Amino acid sequence: MNQIPPRDAYARILDAIDHGAFRPGDRLVESELAERLQMSRTPIREALQRLETQALLVRDGRSLIVASLSHDEMAELYVVRAELEALAAKLAARHAAPEEVSVLSEMVAEDRALLGDAAALARANRRFHGQIHRASRNGHLVRQLQMVRRSMALMATTSLAVPGRGETALAEHDRIVAAIRDRDEDAAALAMRDHLSRAFAVRLRREAEIG
Repeated sequence: MNQIPPRDAYARILDAIDHGAFRPGDRLVESELAERLQMSRTPIREALQRLETQALLVRDGRSLIVASLSHDEMAELYVVRAELEALAAKLAARHAAPEEVSVLSEMVAEDRALLGDAAALARANRRFHGQIHRASRNGHLVRQLQMVRRSMALMATTSLAVPGRGETALAEHDRIVAAIRDRDEDAAALAMRDHLSRAFAVRLRREAEIG
């Protein structure tokens, strides 16, 4: 096997965190990662150092673990995400090609088959939001939203695992798509803010129940 560039070590570990292969609290050991990814330890070490500087990993003694978000950090993240996502929806209503709107509509219809599978629905949710981000036609905004998405991965669970939330979320997605299709920028932004507000409320209720 050819030597994989160091940047790919970072990308692969980041992708594993983003998709839940490494969860908050998981300990990442350099030697174990090198074996798992079939890479030398040097690029792994560099990748871990980079992820630590981005606060995606934190120190626990001499070890590095996947970070988790406090209640306040979660609240702050939702505030930022709501504003950025609302802007993306607004710009998508302005710029999205008819084909992109059709794809968004098809995604919502297809995702109904995933109800009851929280993990699959969470992946589909990321895909749906990512499509809106791209339709915004604003690369700077997309990059900021990618950073937010990485931080969202530090939440231990998905709100879509709460009974009934999946079906409600898809109905909210429908309203977002309808506003984008109608080229109603304000309605698209409002629908997106409402969608994320409801998701945050679900998380808060779940957090209160867990105690």
